[in-house]
Amino acid sequence: MELAHSLLLNEEAYNQLGEVQRAEFIFDWLRYLEKLLLATSRSDVREKQKTLVEQLLSLLNSSPGPPTRKLLAKNLGILYSIGDTFSVYETIDKCNDLIRSKDDSPSYLPTKLAAVVCLGSLYKKLGRILVNTFTDTVGNILKAMKSAESQGRYEIMLSLQNILNGLGAAAIPCHRDVYKAAKSCLTDRSMAVRCAAAKCLLELQKEAIFMWSTDLDSVATLCFKSFEGSNYDVRISVSKLLGTVLAKAIISKHPGAAASRQSMRRVSLEEVLELLGTGFLRGSSGFLRASGDMLKGTSSVSRDVRVGVTQAYVVFVSTLGGTWLEKNFAAFLSHILSLVSQSHPKATQTQTDAVCGRRCVSFILRATIGGLLGEKAQIAAAKDICQAIWKLKKVMDAVMSDSNVETRLGSTDITASQHMLVCALQELGNLTYSLGTTAAPLLQDSSSGILDSVISVIVHPSISVRLAAAWCLHCIAVALPSYLTPLLDRCLERLTVLKSSPEAVTGFSFAVAALLGAVKHCPLGIPHGKGKIIMTLAEDLLCSAAQNSRLSAQRTQAGWLLIAALMTLGPAVVSHHLARVLLLWKCVFPVSPKDLETEKSRGDSFTWQVTLEGRAGALCAVKSFVSHCGDLLTGEVIQRLLPPLPCAVDLLTQLSSVLKAYGSPLKTPSLVYRQRLYELLILLPPETYEGNLCAILKELAADLTASDIQVAASAFLLPPLCHRDDLVILSPLLQETDHRFIEEQLLLGNGIACGSLEYDPYAIYEKDVLGDSVPKPLPPVLSVISSAVKLFGVVCAHVGEAQRLLILEQLLDSIKHTKGARQQVVQLHVVSSLSSFLKYLAGSKGNLGPEEMRRLAVALVMGALESPNPLLRCAAAEAWARLAQVVDDGAFTAALAQVSFDKLKSARDVVTRTGYSLALGSLHRYLGGISSSQHLNSCVGILYTLSQDSTSPDVQTWALHSLSLIIDSAGPLYHMHVEPTLSLIIMLLLNVPPTHAEVQQSLGRCLNALITTLGPELQGNSTSISTLRTSCLLGCAVMQDNPDCLVQAQAISCLQQLHMFAPRHVNLSSLVSCLCEILLDNSVLVNLCSPYLLLRRAVLACLHQLVQREAAEVSEHAVMLAKDSREELTLDANIREVGLEGALLTLLDKETDQKLCNDIKETLNHMLTSMAVDKLSFWLKLCKDVLAASADFTTVTCVDTMQEEEGDKGDDASVLTTRNDDKSYPFTNPRWATRVFAAECVCRIINQCENAHSAHFDIALAQEMKKRDSRNDFLVLHLADLIRMAFMAATDHSDQLRLSGLETLLVVIRRFAAIPEPEFPGHVILEQYQANVGAALRPAFASETPPDVTAKACQVCSAWIASGVVSDLNDLRRVHQLLVSSLTKIQAGKEALSHLYNESASTMEILAVLKAWAEVYIIAVERHKSHRQLLKTTTCSEESVRNGSYSSDGLLDLVHTDLGTLSRLWLAALQDFALLTLPSEFASQLPVEGGAFYTAETSENAKLHYYNSWALILHATALWLSSTGFVVADPDEGVSHLSRPVTPTSMCQGSSSGATVKSPEDVCTDRFHLILVDDGAAEKETLPEFGEGKDTGGLVPGKSLVFATLELCVCILVRQLPELNPKLTGSPGVKATKPQVLSEDGSRLVSAALVILSELPAVCSPEGSISILPTILYLTIGVLRETAVKLPGGQLSSTVAASLQALKGILSSPMARAEKSHTAWTDLLRSALTTVLDCWDPVDGTHQELDEISLLTAITVFILSTSPEVTTIPCLQKRCIEKFKATLEIKDPVVQIKTYQLLLSIFQYPNPAVSYPYIYSLVSSIVEKLQEIDQRKPEDTTELQVFQEGIKVLEALVAIAEEQHRSQLVACLLPILISFLLDDNTLGSATSIMKSLHDFALQHLMQIGPQYSSVFKNVMASSPALKARLEAAIKGNQESVKVKIPTSKHTKNPGKNASIQLKTNFL
Repeated sequence: MELAHSLLLNEEAYNQLGEVQRAEFIFDWLRYLEKLLLATSRSDVREKQKTLVEQLLSLLNSSPGPPTRKLLAKNLGILYSIGDTFSVYETIDKCNDLIRSKDDSPSYLPTKLAAVVCLGSLYKKLGRILVNTFTDTVGNILKAMKSAESQGRYEIMLSLQNILNGLGAAAIPCHRDVYKAAKSCLTDRSMAVRCAAAKCLLELQKEAIFMWSTDLDSVATLCFKSFEGSNYDVRISVSKLLGTVLAKAIISKHPGAAASRQSMRRVSLEEVLELLGTGFLRGSSGFLRASGDMLKGTSSVSRDVRVGVTQAYVVFVSTLGGTWLEKNFAAFLSHILSLVSQSHPKATQTQTDAVCGRRCVSFILRATIGGLLGEKAQIAAAKDICQAIWKLKKVMDAVMSDSNVETRLGSTDITASQHMLVCALQELGNLTYSLGTTAAPLLQDSSSGILDSVISVIVHPSISVRLAAAWCLHCIAVALPSYLTPLLDRCLERLTVLKSSPEAVTGFSFAVAALLGAVKHCPLGIPHGKGKIIMTLAEDLLCSAAQNSRLSAQRTQAGWLLIAALMTLGPAVVSHHLARVLLLWKCVFPVSPKDLETEKSRGDSFTWQVTLEGRAGALCAVKSFVSHCGDLLTGEVIQRLLPPLPCAVDLLTQLSSVLKAYGSPLKTPSLVYRQRLYELLILLPPETYEGNLCAILKELAADLTASDIQVAASAFLLPPLCHRDDLVILSPLLQETDHRFIEEQLLLGNGIACGSLEYDPYAIYEKDVLGDSVPKPLPPVLSVISSAVKLFGVVCAHVGEAQRLLILEQLLDSIKHTKGARQQVVQLHVVSSLSSFLKYLAGSKGNLGPEEMRRLAVALVMGALESPNPLLRCAAAEAWARLAQVVDDGAFTAALAQVSFDKLKSARDVVTRTGYSLALGSLHRYLGGISSSQHLNSCVGILYTLSQDSTSPDVQTWALHSLSLIIDSAGPLYHMHVEPTLSLIIMLLLNVPPTHAEVQQSLGRCLNALITTLGPELQGNSTSISTLRTSCLLGCAVMQDNPDCLVQAQAISCLQQLHMFAPRHVNLSSLVSCLCEILLDNSVLVNLCSPYLLLRRAVLACLHQLVQREAAEVSEHAVMLAKDSREELTLDANIREVGLEGALLTLLDKETDQKLCNDIKETLNHMLTSMAVDKLSFWLKLCKDVLAASADFTTVTCVDTMQEEEGDKGDDASVLTTRNDDKSYPFTNPRWATRVFAAECVCRIINQCENAHSAHFDIALAQEMKKRDSRNDFLVLHLADLIRMAFMAATDHSDQLRLSGLETLLVVIRRFAAIPEPEFPGHVILEQYQANVGAALRPAFASETPPDVTAKACQVCSAWIASGVVSDLNDLRRVHQLLVSSLTKIQAGKEALSHLYNESASTMEILAVLKAWAEVYIIAVERHKSHRQLLKTTTCSEESVRNGSYSSDGLLDLVHTDLGTLSRLWLAALQDFALLTLPSEFASQLPVEGGAFYTAETSENAKLHYYNSWALILHATALWLSSTGFVVADPDEGVSHLSRPVTPTSMCQGSSSGATVKSPEDVCTDRFHLILVDDGAAEKETLPEFGEGKDTGGLVPGKSLVFATLELCVCILVRQLPELNPKLTGSPGVKATKPQVLSEDGSRLVSAALVILSELPAVCSPEGSISILPTILYLTIGVLRETAVKLPGGQLSSTVAASLQALKGILSSPMARAEKSHTAWTDLLRSALTTVLDCWDPVDGTHQELDEISLLTAITVFILSTSPEVTTIPCLQKRCIEKFKATLEIKDPVVQIKTYQLLLSIFQYPNPAVSYPYIYSLVSSIVEKLQEIDQRKPEDTTELQVFQEGIKVLEALVAIAEEQHRSQLVACLLPILISFLLDDNTLGSATSIMKSLHDFALQHLMQIGPQYSSVFKNVMASSPALKARLEAAIKGNQESVKVKIPTSKHTKNPGKNASIQLKTNFL
């Protein structure tokens, strides 16, 4: 190829080559020649011009391919424009002769076409020089067109475009002829010709005035016709033509002469809009307004015309620009909305039409308002839209107030306005969403009343409007989170008030659901309590649905919708309501199949409608639960979800019979029910419904083959089942484009509606795929099929093989037995289901089943591979490969490949050839080269042949795509085929006509795959590799010149691959210039840089890769290109000054595609990282321009006035001067997201400078180096700009930008705080900006600021104060005051803060404030310390230093005033953190109401905030505590008193104890008595009145009597029970040791010690009592634990009795109620109770054999002796109740008797707060126990006593019950007592025990009867059996009653005595 690089063609080398190489050689030479001619001097060119022209012209006859002819023509043009022009006429004549030639053979065609192209190029380059020959040329070309085929017509149109371009106004004489020819081509059957004609006309209209004046109507009609049957490219080209012509008609000024001659008039905007409107509404049937079919109302506009006109609207407005749109917005809006009004019934005659029409209108509004207007203009537009909504609302009100209901409901006005309202509301929502928090002024403006207008239409009669209004509220809430809670409250309130209006119920429930869907987009959330309100309201709606049949359906739907939406709030909220939801779910379905049957026989059409609505809603709610609350799906919850499922499936199977019975009104509800059930089953694991699999499968099969489905909606069913990479060979509509939103409707086909919210209101709370656009659920008819296909895959994989076989046979038969279009639909569904099944099997590694299954599957797929529907063939090819993958058997795979080979060899039709060629590619993709190379050879051979079949571009496209898959999957195996494949690709690239772009796209994919296969080998230097590399580059060059955007995208991605593998061989400058031309070509519309999204993405992906390696080079090449840019390319004018970086920022601002925006940001980040330090001023100016371009005047001036106050007027006033000069602003109104990115860039620049030269942060050094070399640039010199940018961002309307601005400010403060100011020693450079910092921070502390901004601002405040920049206290106070204000705000804790957001947001704000203060305090203390060291005042005390610190350091003093408050809050925060970090097993013991700053429900979210701030708070608290010596007594502040608590461990270390332990026991006893005797006397004589411990609580060893007594007791107890000493047991915890019985002496000693311990608190002051209480409780409970041995007969050992008595004494101590010690005692007593409860639970796995009665008695002592607040906190109370429950279950009768006795004393406790919970929780168990008498007869006296004690408890309850409940209790008690009675027959034979029981019962009955006579009578009357039994017993007992009463009393006595005895002991 090197031989081709010369000025003249090397004919010798050329003649030695084969045909394919010749074409390559020529192309390479021409490419080289183009560059060479531009670089060669004019004289050198002229010297060889003659030879060159001859060589070039001779090439015309060598059949040049399309790329070659284009280059050849280009070179001829360049040659003549540089050299002499005298021989040009000859050349033109020669070309004309070639065109005139009569030779029509295909081999001569390339020559003719090349001649046409050459003419175009020559006229374009030489223009008016050739003016005298052009009429002949144009005439000749137009004559040739009459007989030309499509390629000829295509080239002629493009050539005419070039001729017109070159000649300009000189071509006027032939304008009409060209116009006439182009008109016919604009409706050509070849789409490429239509595109070319549109380009030609676009060129023509520049000079042809008639096109946008007299012929305007006919141009428009022509374009409408051209849209008919068009493809995407035609719509893009023709809409550009139409939009441009119409825009020109409005803005052009007609030249005077023409005006007088043709008496033209200006075309008004109204006329132009009407013209476009006509196309939109009537299509190309044009302006014969009353033509026949229009009058009959039969014609409907075809969708492609409507979509084309929609794009033309956007082009029209974009061409006129944003400023024009601002001025004319009102007129434009009313016209656009009128397109879907009822005045044009055609546009909305069916729902399908209406939905599509609305989508087009939404697209126009979004593309114009969203794409062209800046933020201020958008806010104005939103107000206009709001006005439109008010107007439409008034129309509705007028109609609704009509008293006649008939006229009201049928009114056309309502339907007329509904679609306009939907479009207006959706655009208002989208607008607000895109504005984000910058929309705040819009909502605060009361004159426009945005919220009122939206809420007023929520009750519109049309459901579409209600949904649109709800969605609009959703968008407002996402954009402005502070409105979320108020809107939610408002809607809930309206919903509650207007519960009796059907519209309001549905409208406001939609609104609430939409707002709940917004919560997941708002990090600050909503208050937790809202969940409860919504749940209650939903239950209320569901329960009241049946009360009013007019509202049943609406209330049912609303109730379930609210519950389903509530689920999106996630597990934290839902867990609290789960039980209620599951209960509702259970109740909505019948319990058994029998109930379902009875249901079927009852009811009518309406009740069934409501029932199905309710059940579908319930299914949806559960589906929402499963998908949003996965964490709650425990085994237990799944078990509770399952019971209704079988019934739901049963109903599914019965639906058809219900439908038959009640007719068509049930059709939609039953479809929706099906869809909901399928969707839920898809989400649940198949094991959960395995019992119903067969039933479900049958239903699915019936659905898929149902006879009434008419539409074949392959476009939404199949794409998910095809491989993503294969979709590119199908319609471009399947790919992502900028127009996807409207183009989708063409994809679905004419009969099918595109998605819209009214088809499924439940979609309103789901997250939409595309971010800001409305959810678009498909109609139920389609979505049910989609769900059925998915579910079929799952179910079929889980049924038995026999069942599977049966169902597949049935499906195959159903295809065979249908005909025509119906058959296509069934086949589509069946193949989709099979694909779904195979996909599922492949994913789950399942097994297909027996041989027969394979046969059926192969038959089904083969049928689809030969289907005329290309999408179905594509899915079938995927299924073909999946089948091989699932069977996983080499022989089977080989057989499949063989079938494909055979079909491809024999078949001649396009369908079979395309289907099977793709099947081969797919097989390779899944099975990698199908393992044997022989297969590979056969595949490649067949595909080579197919790809050269030029008769069918489709076959070529599919075969080449398949080849690319094989190249990809074969990897290294493919190396032997690389060369032939590459030469095939190049040959085709050079010869495929440009009209077949899809073939070239496939060629591009093959080339890409080949480059990947070669990989790094491409760097090699061998001849073969070099040849391959040259061919690859040549292929890329051919594709780069291709007019098709997607082919260009392929070229770019190939070059990107080449650059990755062989960077040295890719010409970076030409690649960058190519990328920039595409990306920044402003000749294309303003808001669509290149109209192809995929091309823009390819360009950016490539740029992204290039800048990772060579950012600086890329940037330079881009600027060079801008400077040299040739006249035909109007590059973005700014690139010269703002460089590629600035151009990318501009693009980022305009671009809407998320993926692209991310790529732009990544690219810019890479450029910044590698270049920011070197081009510092440039980058900072870019960021500043973006941030300043939108800064309000107010904020800017406010900085400047402050600057002037500081006396620094120099560069700080500059921002105002630049503001007036618009030209200096390359960025106009950038959006907030772009500004946020710019602010983030500033932070990145600062970080980059950190790693660079130290002078960036040293002003003296920087100034010095700048003097040395003015090119040096350092960050510190730009400090004023950095502060200004941070200020502008921090005071913006956008909250996100405020956060970024504050972050920037924080970075600046941290990096620059320490830099000294050289001119003022002792000061730092940041000091002069303190006013700016204060002004930037102040707005963040305003009351309406969201908590995240305030939290960030607190961080900046503390950093500023801590930085030490400001030393003057008065200056510091400005910022300090902000922190003080926030401290005041948070003092009330979690209650005081905003109720707009979730409670965790308050936690975040509180902790941010506390953390900021902690940071300030830590710094203050550090400075204070360092100051002291300076003064070396080691002797003076802390106090005097503090007093003296006023002069030295005021910071500590500033903080000191708030320290009391702060320390309290810090401690509270640390306590919260300690609670939150406890392991999960302690969850039950955490406080129910949460902590000081968090609520229990939001604890998970709050944890994160505590983790972020606890360390600093702990540090500050520690410093504060050490400064106070850990003893703080400040009663004014109410700070809790801290002291060193006395612990058992510290006591055992005293020196006195050593001696005591050794002394014999009797000595101890004597000493003890002495102390006891002296105790009172000593107290009277030696202690002051207020007891030991004074007000600090400290006890001084050696001086304190209490301490000495404690030591003594500890020694005795530890001697007897060593386990009490934590030193010995090794841990202070409760150790599980076996309880023991002490000797008699030991017991006496321990008991005496306990008596003393219980008396000790009385000798202390309240504070002192707090110090000793832990020790006393520890010892007392320790004795109880260590000696609680089980003794026979339920007796208590003496030590246990003593410890219980001591406990009672301690608990009832007056100290527990004393004001000073009350709180601390309560806490300690709760801990003690917890310790007692913990004794029960086995620790360390060993079980203690403790006596339950002892422990239960201890608990009872606590309950009865302490104040209620100790035991009534829920977590303790719950555990106590559980202990009683557990002991009631113990079989030992003695334990039961004691339990009853203890319960009796608790039940009789006078305070209901204590006794009631126990009564509620335990009575039912007691009653159950007593009712067991029939099964469990008492066998001895103790068991008898159990029953008697139980009865006593119940009787006591009757006595204490309130009057209204007493009767129920008596009614409970009587049957139990009567069940104890014996009748005549059994009395004689009964045991003595049973007789005693009988007597006991009878006696009690005799007492109760008279006491509660009325209840007694009622019970007897209601139950004859009881009455009879009682009468019999009384009769049988008449004689013996008198005798037996005394004995029964006698039997009671022992129990009674025991009970009394127990009481005297310690209760």
